[in-house]
Amino acid sequence: MNSHAGDCRDLSPLPECPERDWARRAIALLQGDARRSADTHLVKPVFSGLERISIYLKDESTHPTGSLKHRLARSLVLYGICNGQIMEGTTLVEASSGSTAVSEAYFARLLNLPFIAVMPRSTSRQKISDIEGMGGRCHFVESSGEVYAAAQAIAEETNGHYLDQFTFAERATDWRGNNNIAESIFAQMEHEEHPVPDWVVMSAGTGGTSATLGRYIRYKNLKTRLCVVDVEYSAFFDCYKTGDRNVTCGKGSRIEGIGRPRVEPSFMPNVVDHMIRIPDVASIAAMQVLSSRLFRKVGGSTGTNFFGTCWIASHMREAGREGSLVSIICDSGERYSETYYNNDWLAEQGFDPAPWKAAIEAFLDGGALILPE
Repeated sequence: MNSHAGDCRDLSPLPECPERDWARRAIALLQGDARRSADTHLVKPVFSGLERISIYLKDESTHPTGSLKHRLARSLVLYGICNGQIMEGTTLVEASSGSTAVSEAYFARLLNLPFIAVMPRSTSRQKISDIEGMGGRCHFVESSGEVYAAAQAIAEETNGHYLDQFTFAERATDWRGNNNIAESIFAQMEHEEHPVPDWVVMSAGTGGTSATLGRYIRYKNLKTRLCVVDVEYSAFFDCYKTGDRNVTCGKGSRIEGIGRPRVEPSFMPNVVDHMIRIPDVASIAAMQVLSSRLFRKVGGSTGTNFFGTCWIASHMREAGREGSLVSIICDSGERYSETYYNNDWLAEQGFDPAPWKAAIEAFLDGGALILPE
């Protein structure tokens, strides 16, 4: 029963609604963060072999929490507050492979709320340290498929709020604008030689960013198309190919932050124009190539994005087309010193990125994109 309900004949004083005072203060703090950090750089690397095709990379690693997930975390917390599900003292709970939880821990600390992240034991040590450094607590499960039920159970036990990025990512973000990532990209592209990109290339974790990009492109009636790049151990590509949202994958993705064992509710295949699936070793190789060309390390999901961008560019160049392509730097590679940048770990996973790196380097310098067998 609503504690503020009253009979129409009741002339007692109207309620003060103190929880609304907290919500207004919390929203003001979130809005302040958005003003300071929402617009990130659009980087334009120069590749000598792509004279007629310009590649742009939206650098989301410059957010205060170091990743693309900073936008999502802020939106999810704001969504919960505006829906009356997050109040003063509410424990926030999330199922996350790392970056989303890092960002949510940041916002929980900003609002002085407890935070618990449920994640696989394989999550990088640096991400765990970042979460704990912001006052969050980590709860570990053995596989990525176990995170959902564990997070829901912890939220119920603590009388908290399960942020549930995999369900609410596509609806917590205002895809029509409000300085979302799509609006920011197209505004920054306005004065470039080819201001309307031929393609935007993005990998999928929750599916929320690809949903925002695809919807915004259609809403603005742009000729731009959206290509989503999936990884080896993920259900998204098979869903796109078959139309079956019930497909699953028995193994967890080795590329942190993207690929899922099930088709997440936020994945919207109908706004995707094309989808490809690439080997994990291609993501690692592309990550290493791009890091060397940018003179700083990027993460594995950025490698997935970059390989997909090169693949699209190779088709454009072969067809004699010119234009622009946009993709995203999801996060910095500094979080993966023990995995993607560790030769022993790569060997344990059976990765030999050398032939893939050679193929990508040759392509960027003007050769054909000839992939290893």
